[in-house]
Amino acid sequence: MGLAFFLFGWWVYNAFPLFPLTGGILGPWTNPEVNETVKAAMPYVEASYPWSPALGPNTADHLTGVFWFAFALFAMTTASILSGALIERVKIGAYLIMSIVLGGFTWVVAAAWGWSAFGWLFTQFGYHDFGCAAVVHGVSGFFTLGVLLNLGPRIGKFDENGKPRPILPHNLPLTMVGLMLIFVGFYAFLAACMIFLPGYEKETTIYGTPMTLASIGVTTTLALASGLVAAYISSKADPFFTISGGLAGIISAGGGMDIYHPALAIVIAFIGAYLMPKVALMIERIGIDDAVGAVGVHGFCGLFGCVVVGIAAAGFPQGESVPSINLFGQILGALICVVLLGFIPGYGTSWVLKKLNLLRVSRQEEIEGLDIADLGVEGYPEYATMTFVTQTRPATATTPISSTELATE
Repeated sequence: MGLAFFLFGWWVYNAFPLFPLTGGILGPWTNPEVNETVKAAMPYVEASYPWSPALGPNTADHLTGVFWFAFALFAMTTASILSGALIERVKIGAYLIMSIVLGGFTWVVAAAWGWSAFGWLFTQFGYHDFGCAAVVHGVSGFFTLGVLLNLGPRIGKFDENGKPRPILPHNLPLTMVGLMLIFVGFYAFLAACMIFLPGYEKETTIYGTPMTLASIGVTTTLALASGLVAAYISSKADPFFTISGGLAGIISAGGGMDIYHPALAIVIAFIGAYLMPKVALMIERIGIDDAVGAVGVHGFCGLFGCVVVGIAAAGFPQGESVPSINLFGQILGALICVVLLGFIPGYGTSWVLKKLNLLRVSRQEEIEGLDIADLGVEGYPEYATMTFVTQTRPATATTPISSTELATE
């Protein structure tokens, strides 16, 4: 994903903000003198070409590489959201293709339109999505939903009556640790949405809203805590949903985190995280096997976090000649992100791969495990050890296998 974003994703972000509403796609063919907007945007476009010296050890430019690195991490985030939902049954080649489409193009177009200072969703409709609620999470969650419809559920996920069966994670404590690492990453993720440019007196955002790193820390922490509590209540203390509630809370509050009072962020995070388990279970009940609840956590909460800005922050000014925050702009932007740039590309790409028999592994490979089929190694060697011990013990042995016996065997 890092290579894809370097080769073309970074250029897409800088080249697509005006297309198709206020201008064309910007590139080497563009005349910078067309108008003042194009003239202002072209230095960023030229710095995004793979052959540009901007990303090299250029002491005259300390910032382009920093922004590239932050956006490359966002791109990798979209691919990781997709990967979790598809585990245990998708071909690795198909996943790589879909992750490049998502991480190298579709979410980048969403960011160009709704997150860039030149983006037409922002300049023409007042769209506001500071923490990339719909731009990253909404696009990724609904792209994933489109893929899941073509991929189908894991073997054994649903019984003969269509009732879902729980497929527990291999190691629940490590699952919790992994999600806690994501919490830590969110502080950097959201801090990267701030700008502190030469000549500026304070930090700001691409929407011109002033803020500080301290406000990021306070609001992110409170949204995390509120989300954990809400999901704990909603899911009746289910461990996985509870810990995922922290993510749901941050994503729900992310769209307006730069302008929300902490108390308001607590309420918004609570609502989003409370609804998340119910959305995830509804998705499961209709026969869609989302292994990690990505559609509920990222898709639904990203959509909610974007739209709620138009209610909670309606009328907030965003600078000269830019519309104030409004519900119509938020709904329009959310629909473009989750449908046009999320669900449709996800469904279309996976449908083509399915028709070419490139999407899903065979039944035998799925039962044996993709670690063996794709990598040629056993991902969980303790299972093989347990099988060996069970097969070599006397048939009359009824006591549990001790750690000493396991070590000896």
